[in-house]
Amino acid sequence: MDVSLVEGVLESLRIGVGFLWTAAWAIIMGLTITSLVQVYVSKERMAGVLGESDLSSLATATVFGAASSGCSFGAVAIGKGLFAKGAHAVNVLAFMFASTNLIVELGLMILLLLGWEFLVAELLGGLVLIAVMAVIVRLTLPEPLFDEVRAELEREDRESGGMTDPTCGMEGSDEHAIVTDGGETLRFCSEGCLETYRQQTASNGAWTDELRSWGGWYKIANQYRKEWSMLWTDVVAGFLVSGFVIVFVPQSVWNALFLEGDGLLVTAENAVMGVVIAVISFVGSMGNVPFAVALWGGGISFAGVIAFVYADLITVPVLNVYRKYYGWAVMLYILGVFFVTMAFTGFLMELLFDALGIVPNLAGGETATEQRYFELNYTFYLNLVAFAVSGFLLFVYRRGLGAPGKYRDPVCGMRTDDDGPSATHDGETYYFCSTTCKRAFEDAPADFAAHPPRVSDDGSSHDHH
Repeated sequence: MDVSLVEGVLESLRIGVGFLWTAAWAIIMGLTITSLVQVYVSKERMAGVLGESDLSSLATATVFGAASSGCSFGAVAIGKGLFAKGAHAVNVLAFMFASTNLIVELGLMILLLLGWEFLVAELLGGLVLIAVMAVIVRLTLPEPLFDEVRAELEREDRESGGMTDPTCGMEGSDEHAIVTDGGETLRFCSEGCLETYRQQTASNGAWTDELRSWGGWYKIANQYRKEWSMLWTDVVAGFLVSGFVIVFVPQSVWNALFLEGDGLLVTAENAVMGVVIAVISFVGSMGNVPFAVALWGGGISFAGVIAFVYADLITVPVLNVYRKYYGWAVMLYILGVFFVTMAFTGFLMELLFDALGIVPNLAGGETATEQRYFELNYTFYLNLVAFAVSGFLLFVYRRGLGAPGKYRDPVCGMRTDDDGPSATHDGETYYFCSTTCKRAFEDAPADFAAHPPRVSDDGSSHDHH
């Protein structure tokens, strides 16, 4: 193999992993804060006022989105659930914008990798995105089409017996179903979402009280695990891809795609091309931030880079989800509205920042290949703290400290009750969160039967510190 190719691959990995190391503490602490908000902010009350197209509902949708997950697919799934339950289209789209642009972990990553100017553009631009989108939708929304799609979603929901997961908006299954006290059957996409629902409906009081109990921390830990399960592939892929783009994509490619120079035409073209690159990059959620670093290093303008960051809601995989949820017509409408909104906002941000004289100067700093990432500095110590927090939350989850249920699934560690799958080994009955864990146990029972299945007689032995 060509030595230069091997060196290029190693350098790509060094940069990609270096970016990940630099941003690790921000991602972990951001997801921890997001998990806390997700658990203790009442989404039901906010979702109930999103049916109107007034300014108050739009603001509520924005706050609701900012308090939600940063996963593009999760935002789209929850948006579908809100729309099916009567939320106005403009509020659904505002929610999705906010949940992918105004969240803590994304802001911290942008600050670390791109600088405070991009962070301001992301936060201010996120609000501008919502305002511009709202104006466009009010002027162009094909009400009959959206009413027809909503009716179809409601019909599908009735025929499927309520298959939408009430916690995440994704498709539920009979394997993870419960019947409420009112006789309603709720279906969940996974045991994790089912457990989250049980936690939310069994709150022990104020969040300050719950944080003094293992039960409160278990809720946060379970949500933290869910957040990571949705985001980790996008995050890792984004960092690794960015390293390879920086090393292997020649400057001539960027020069061919993006106009150089000054003037409104150049700024507008760069903003449009930034969105185009985002659509075909397949990298969404927080994974597009390190990719944006590669674009910035390639000399792309401020407008092009920030427009690229805005555009994770219209990558090809996400567009395919729109198509499956709403059909081709609505998917194309959303693509058109989002594309115009994102490109225009990127264009506007560069004009504003240029007028204020705060467009960052790339030439003033080190390039990605010149930087040293692994040093004994503040990043090292912040990562140690973040890894400790992450380890604590995963320990709480795996041990099931404060979790509902009298039994611990011997395979995954999740708490469960005696109304689910079970198996007997050496005269002892074990209970499982799902048939998947039961099958794993039956394949090798000796590997999992080391501890008694029952947590305590009353399920409260780990309720408090």
